[in-house]
Amino acid sequence: MWSVSLAICSKDLRLLVSRGSALVQGVLLGLLVIFIFSLAQGVGEQLSPQSAATIFWISSLFCQVLLFNQIYALEEQNQARVALVLLPVPALAIWLAKTLCILILLLFAQLFFLPALCIFLGQSPSGSLGVGLLGIVFVDLGTCSLGSLLGALAQGQVSRESLVSILLFPLISPILLAGIGIHTETLGGGESDPSTWLFLTLAYDAIFFAVSCFLFPFIYTGEDA
Repeated sequence: MWSVSLAICSKDLRLLVSRGSALVQGVLLGLLVIFIFSLAQGVGEQLSPQSAATIFWISSLFCQVLLFNQIYALEEQNQARVALVLLPVPALAIWLAKTLCILILLLFAQLFFLPALCIFLGQSPSGSLGVGLLGIVFVDLGTCSLGSLLGALAQGQVSRESLVSILLFPLISPILLAGIGIHTETLGGGESDPSTWLFLTLAYDAIFFAVSCFLFPFIYTGEDA
């Protein structure tokens, strides 16, 4: 199953990167959000670490939505989705490939968002950098796993973009708040232990993974999960 997942993931990465629209738009949109919020600062003022962490995750969320809308659209032409369904592997291999592809692209986009926080919002890490990076990975795992499931649910819909947004935003709010808490500590704006937020993030990751594993075969192939 893993070999098939990696092959599908590699195919999706090549297509999305070669076309460039979703990834470039996601990165530019995220940077634009950070820049616009920087205009709200007065001369000599600096946003609080909590506000900066919130802006970072809002930028990441907008980027994710664009990627989620495109990842399943790759197979909507020429009935390519039928070929994936007919593969002699569990349907979860497809979900795993899509999740891994989005995770890689999102982490790449966040490589641009993190320096933008320092440049436009005047932030500098003063807490544990390792905890902050680990928090990014954990939050991204949860949001990408759930977003991949919702992307499959919205495939073929004319209003796919709005459907993914409407369903995704409220569902990932708890893990998004945990990510904000982790990076508030990383930017030196909190006094609580960030490990508490990390454990909370892992708990939501486990829930999202379990729900996705249970529902994805039914949503994508129509088979009984």
